[in-house]
Amino acid sequence: MESNTSPSSPIPIFSTLTSPFESSSKKSDSTRKPLSLWPGMYHSPMTIALWETKSSIFERLLDPPLDAPPQTELLQKTPSQSRMTILYNFSTDYILREQYRDAWNEVRIGKLLEDLDALAGTISVKHCSDDDSTTRPLYLVTASVDKMVLKKPVRVDADLKIAGAVTWVGRSSIEIQLDVTQPAIADAADSVALTANFIFVARDYKTGKAAPVNRLIPETEREKSLYEAAEARNKLRKRKFRDEKREIENGEANRLEALLAEGRIFCDMPALADRDSILLKDTCLENSLICQPQQRNIHGRIFGGFLMHRAFELAFSTAYTFAGMMPSFLEVDNVDFLRPVDVGDFLRFKSCVLYTECESSDRPLIHVEVVAHVTRPELRSSEVSNRFYFTFTVRPEAKAMNNSHRIRKVVPATEEEAHRIIERMDADSL
Repeated sequence: MESNTSPSSPIPIFSTLTSPFESSSKKSDSTRKPLSLWPGMYHSPMTIALWETKSSIFERLLDPPLDAPPQTELLQKTPSQSRMTILYNFSTDYILREQYRDAWNEVRIGKLLEDLDALAGTISVKHCSDDDSTTRPLYLVTASVDKMVLKKPVRVDADLKIAGAVTWVGRSSIEIQLDVTQPAIADAADSVALTANFIFVARDYKTGKAAPVNRLIPETEREKSLYEAAEARNKLRKRKFRDEKREIENGEANRLEALLAEGRIFCDMPALADRDSILLKDTCLENSLICQPQQRNIHGRIFGGFLMHRAFELAFSTAYTFAGMMPSFLEVDNVDFLRPVDVGDFLRFKSCVLYTECESSDRPLIHVEVVAHVTRPELRSSEVSNRFYFTFTVRPEAKAMNNSHRIRKVVPATEEEAHRIIERMDADSL
């Protein structure tokens, strides 16, 4: 049976480090399930809280009965049945605050992205569960993340809440919307700091093929409105994928040529190039890692939130070295999960500034692309596993100290780079 925690009751997040100022008896071992149930997997305050609260669902996923029959009858569920709320007690838990604090006393965005992915994954598992121990569960993977916009800074000295539920389902895909809220400084009422939409796809654990998911019945007017908005986004994604090639063939030649013209000056006559511009290849950074067992999720693959965290840190560094001033995060424009990443994979993250927008000198925009490659040296192969797109500006205090500094325009040196810039500009304008 599941925990008796009500869907509307916030799940408290605790620090994972022992405070030297508190007795260890604060959280009794008798009320917390042993983490040995999930050895070696990626742990954070969020994942620990979720696994302990919904352990009955996760225990089935640890050792799925592959010989059991698949679910034969799809259930009809409401958004309220999958709704979950997470509460970070930053105002009272000093150790938890330190685990999430960045250099500006705000919440670390990379860790927040990890937690959003963990919560969205738990909600998708909850929706797809049929509460029947005789059938094999579905294997759910993150397919993409739609644009998420930071509407205000997320402070680390005030309690934070994340609430989410399934808002739309297709045949084998699920969309989950998460709202991050925090009280305003001068107001006790919560206000939304960030909204994120995650898309998961379901696979049969045995065959690996797409599997149908439980149906969704929206009840309230808001749930119906969210369902319609998600349906429209799904149609837009499909139309964009279908029309992408035709648009480039029919109407992009002039834009392509205009972008490449300035790049050719850099390549052929560098002494005459515009000093306020820079070649895309000169904005690049890269790092790499071997994926370890401690970074895997409950399905044995590398945790998607971990990948987003690493990509964000590289994107932030890229914007910092490009701008010459401390950047400030604004948006996750899009994240694509193209193939799974496994334990032992050699993963390379490559970043660049795709383009900038400097119409507003006080708030220039820096658009950063990060591409993750699974590289296999012994096979001499490299495959793209993820694409991440982030938007930054510069922190106001940094801009005030260096007001004469200008953000440079990025220009492509190759046709492939020009295509990437145009494609991203068009996607961002939607």
